Amino acid sequence: MSEPRRANQRPEREPRRASRQNEREPLRANRQNERGLPPDSVVAVIVTRHRTDLLVDSLAAIAKQTHPVAHLVVVDNGPDQPAREIVEASGIPATWLPSWHNLGGAGGFALGILQALAMGADWVWLGDDDGHAGSDTALESLLEIAERRALAAVSPVVADKADPDRLAFPLRRGLTWHRTRTALLDADGAGDDELLPGIASFFNGALLRSSTFDVIGVPDLRLFVRGDEVEFHRRLVRSGLPFGTALQATYLHPQGGEEFKPMLGGRLHAQDPEDPTKRYYTYRNRGYLMSQPGMRRIGLLEVPRFAWYFLVTKKSPREFLGWLRLLNKGRAERFHRADTL
Repeated sequence: MSEPRRANQRPEREPRRASRQNEREPLRANRQNERGLPPDSVVAVIVTRHRTDLLVDSLAAIAKQTHPVAHLVVVDNGPDQPAREIVEASGIPATWLPSWHNLGGAGGFALGILQALAMGADWVWLGDDDGHAGSDTALESLLEIAERRALAAVSPVVADKADPDRLAFPLRRGLTWHRTRTALLDADGAGDDELLPGIASFFNGALLRSSTFDVIGVPDLRLFVRGDEVEFHRRLVRSGLPFGTALQATYLHPQGGEEFKPMLGGRLHAQDPEDPTKRYYTYRNRGYLMSQPGMRRIGLLEVPRFAWYFLVTKKSPREFLGWLRLLNKGRAERFHRADTL
């Protein structure tokens, strides 16, 4: 910590020159935006933390899109292991936003979205650092169907990186949960084979109009991770704005379906992460979600469903009591971070 300068003491010149140099650097990086982005511009927003090996693939997929993005915003939640060089080497006009306070996925996307809106984006394309577009035409396809069908938001099908016909997360169509793209597309031969309305995965390749955020806001920082996307989905449903999943576009993501444990012959599923930190945020945030308008009816089924899962399927009263404790913490809006407990 530097000593305070006396009133009659002249400042040293070299630090002032260095300071001015640092101030000029972001000005050069953002000079292209002095007159705003072009009409119908798309700004991609990626949130990352300590996964530069995966981020490289994500940014490479963005750079190859047949419909180019006007700008890339990367929110870096782990600048102690900075992703700046990866971002600058992407070949895309970009802004690297380091956050020394870990905002989580929820806060990271909120910051990135606000940055994109402030730049004048007409569309915002969201993605996590561990996934990437499934083809070079993914963004073009999403933009085309969103404009033609006047959608406020549209997401691709989130498929398994290792097996693109398999869904990265189980997806429900009607009353049936599906785990493969083929089963999802064949589920209703008389239905819409282009769009699955009212369902979307927002933080894995979704494209949203800028005006959509004026209506529903940005992700809730308090949720940190787990459930933030569901809460965002809840707000969009209640807004009445049209949205859905484009069934012919894909976004590749590591398999995450192993957390969803089947019961009653696969007719129901219970999300049960093995990692204790993920379990903390999943169940705590679920308690908050189930108490919110638009999800309270689902919440009525939550206790008997998880009671069956923990007490009958797993035969673990201890885990059921732990689940109840976290659920009540979320209902009471006690959003303490897991590492502060």
